[in-house]
Amino acid sequence: MRDLVEAQVSAGHTVGIVCDSSTGGIFEERLFDTLRPLLALGVNRTPMQRHVGPGDIASAWRTLKIIKELQPDVLHGHGAKGGVYARLFGSLLRVSRSRVARVYSAHGGSLHYDETTATGRFFFALERLMERVTDHLLFVSEYERRVFLRKIGKPKAPNSLIYNGLHANEFAPVATGPDASDFLYIGMMRDLKGPDIFINALAEAGRRLGRPMSAVLVGDGEDKPRYQAQAERFGNSAQATFLPAMPAREAFALAEIVVVPSRAEAMPYVVLEALAAGKPIIATKVGGIPEIFGNDSAALVRPDAGEIAGRMVAAIQDRAAFKASMPAVEALRSRFGADVMAAAIEQVYFAALAR
Repeated sequence: MRDLVEAQVSAGHTVGIVCDSSTGGIFEERLFDTLRPLLALGVNRTPMQRHVGPGDIASAWRTLKIIKELQPDVLHGHGAKGGVYARLFGSLLRVSRSRVARVYSAHGGSLHYDETTATGRFFFALERLMERVTDHLLFVSEYERRVFLRKIGKPKAPNSLIYNGLHANEFAPVATGPDASDFLYIGMMRDLKGPDIFINALAEAGRRLGRPMSAVLVGDGEDKPRYQAQAERFGNSAQATFLPAMPAREAFALAEIVVVPSRAEAMPYVVLEALAAGKPIIATKVGGIPEIFGNDSAALVRPDAGEIAGRMVAAIQDRAAFKASMPAVEALRSRFGADVMAAAIEQVYFAALAR
C-alpha cells in the first residue's frame, strides 16, 4: 500500500490513508511518518478490530465520519474489513455525490476460511452480497483469484489480476554483513506466518549437519515470547536471535539465506523484496508464492519443519548453486515493478469512475 500511495502521489493524485490504529508499533509509526508529508488527505488512524464483533459498530461510525470529511472520488479497500468499509461507505457517499468508485483488493481475510464451516459460509455469503456494490475487484495473485472462484463463485463485478510491485531502488543488491547468521525469518510473529515451523527446522538442520545453525528472527507480535521460549528449549542446537521489526533491506544484511515458512499467504511482499535484493530464499509453496518462482523451483517446500530443514541443509552445503536457482532480477522487475502495478491500478480507477 505504501508503494502504491507513493506512485499515486508522483502521478499527481491527491491521496490519503484510513487504517487501523490498534495494531503495529514503533516501526509502523515510522513508516507512517515518512508518508504523512506526501498525503494531502492525511493518515487517518482509528481502532478497527480484525474479527467481526460488537466493536465494529463504533469502528464503522468513526471510519464513516473520516471518509465523509475526505470526500474521495475513489475508495480502495484492502483485505476483508477494509473491503467492506470501502464499498459500504462508498455506496453511502453516492447518496449525495455522483461519483465514488468502490474498489476492493481481495487478499487474505475472509478467503482463509473453510467453506465447509458455518463461519466460512457466513463470510462468503457476505462477500457475494458486497459484490453488488463493487465497481472493481482486484486480485494480488492468481491463487487468490482461484480461491475466490472456488469459495465464492465467479465474480459479478469487473475484476483484474494486478501483482504487488517494488520501486526501482528496491532492486539493488543488499550485501551480507560480516557477522551474518545462516538464516533470516522476517515477518509478523504469528502462527500463520510459521515462525514456530522455522525454529523447529533450524534445530533439525543443525542436527543433520552436526553443528548449530544460526538465525535471526525479525518482527513483532503478541506471540513472540512463545517463540523465544521455543528456541530456548533447543539450547545450543539452534542459535536464534530475536530482533524487533525493522526495514526489510536492513534485515536482509543480517543473514545469508531468507526463509519464508508461512502456512498461508496471498502474495507476500517480503519474497519479492528479498529476491530483488539478491537474497536466496527458501519459501513454502502456498498462496501466490509459486507464481513468483515457478512451480518447480528449488526454493519451494511444504510448510513442514523436516522438509524446510532438508532444503536448509542443501542450501548451506552448496550456496552458490542454490543462489543461482533464484529468478533473474530483470524478469522480476518486468512483472513486479511498482510502476507496472500503479499504472494498472490507475487504469482501474478511471474505468470505474467512467462507468
